Amino acid sequence: MRRIINNQIRIVFCLALASGILPLAAQQGQRQRQSAQQAVQLSSRQIEAWVTLPDRSALFDRQPEKIPFTFGLPARGGGIPIVIDEQQPKQTIDGFGFALTGGSAENMMKMSAPERTRLLRNLFATDGDAIGVSYIRLSIGASDLNSFVFSYNDLPEGETDFPLAKFDLGQDKRDVIPVMKEILTINPDIKILGSPWSAPVWMKTNGKVKGGSLKKECYDVYARYFVKYILEMKKEGIAIDAITIQNEPIHGGNTPSLMMNAYEQTGFIRDHLGPALKAADLSTKIVLYDHNLDRPDYALTVLRDPEAAKYVDGTGFHHYGGEMSAMTVVHNARPDKHIYFTEQMITERPGIHTIAIATAVKRMIINVTQNWSRNVILWNFAADPNNDPHTDDGGCASCQGAVTIDGDRVSRNLAYYVIAHASKFVRPGSVRLTSTNKGEQSVLLTSNLQDMPDHVFVATVNNNDALPNVAFRTPDGKIVLIVANDTFATGSFRVQYQGEYTGIQLPPGAVGTYVWNVE
Repeated sequence: MRRIINNQIRIVFCLALASGILPLAAQQGQRQRQSAQQAVQLSSRQIEAWVTLPDRSALFDRQPEKIPFTFGLPARGGGIPIVIDEQQPKQTIDGFGFALTGGSAENMMKMSAPERTRLLRNLFATDGDAIGVSYIRLSIGASDLNSFVFSYNDLPEGETDFPLAKFDLGQDKRDVIPVMKEILTINPDIKILGSPWSAPVWMKTNGKVKGGSLKKECYDVYARYFVKYILEMKKEGIAIDAITIQNEPIHGGNTPSLMMNAYEQTGFIRDHLGPALKAADLSTKIVLYDHNLDRPDYALTVLRDPEAAKYVDGTGFHHYGGEMSAMTVVHNARPDKHIYFTEQMITERPGIHTIAIATAVKRMIINVTQNWSRNVILWNFAADPNNDPHTDDGGCASCQGAVTIDGDRVSRNLAYYVIAHASKFVRPGSVRLTSTNKGEQSVLLTSNLQDMPDHVFVATVNNNDALPNVAFRTPDGKIVLIVANDTFATGSFRVQYQGEYTGIQLPPGAVGTYVWNVE
């Protein structure tokens, strides 16, 4: 029997398990459906839902009612199935978070101690209403979201310091390091990525903070500069898990910035940075590139050199250009190396009455992780109501923080809720699972009928209208499913997990995070 529903063709087979015959009378359809509903039994497994609605009436709010699974047809809802398959695990997740820029830390340090602690607990704890941020990106030296430009080895013009005798964490000791120490009291296991915007000026070809390249004679000292940074931060109790070699290495318009093409980065990793980290017995990972998705060739050029590749853990990407699928291209070419998503700015107009949560979660959480990234880092933690501070002549004047800090007053913006939908429950060590997405075919249901106990009905569906989603299994034995309804209609979808089913409705423009126990 062939039925067309919502532009999908469903072909229903009646399989006689005991006798092997294949009968199905069309006139029995209504009676069989009634019998199937009578046969449904509730499972002990229930779903907790956390939802954000586009009108802001719910902002990552836990829903009061749990959603039951059933054996057989779902007890409520219908629509497109999302089948979660634990037999096809994908990448391990390292975490979700933001860049703690110098500007972010500066704004936090201006708060009263109790209110700063309250904010940091909300960001980094996992209990109560906290969102459990689990990954931080730090700038090595100043980024364009600092009040001014500095490195850890600034010298008068004409001077050099190849022994790095004058290396000093300097400004970071006033803001970034105190904030990091407070964060580590809340979450001592948080992963930290360090990224430089520029080498010290005396190491650069143009002698300026903006643009220029690394002098060839400074490759060795710059590698030791990274080592020095990692060791000095370790003395402060801050463990740097990974570093990128250069933020946006093919964009020289930031203040500060540094240009470094793929061949230069290959030589720097192969002959200097990799050996320097090894000689210092440091396990800090090297992440190459750290720029837009429109240049996957950059990463593959570096990884083509086997001596450079042996020091590289993976590739970092931003999405100010290119397609998300570029991460899958690099993953497929080099599945032995990891993929990281290291930066993206998400903003909204202050005071707006709606929140574009579905589009942002689809892009930044679902699409990024579906394309093999182990993390998601957004840009940045905090700014003031004027999006300050930032550097002049190339600093970002439109970079809104995940939170806006105005004295002790804190408002939460779009980026905060985007990360919250993943970070609270998809803890480090979680594994992405296969789940049904648009264009894929899946089995809709299997249903025993009371009056036909030897028969099972199986429906296959072409999921042309499946809602964007991604699923994970967490280290503590939970399944987390994140779904974004990026349509203009209420989305009805079915979840199928281990032979159990449920139906869920999600309003247009909404996002839901659904959590249940494996056992």
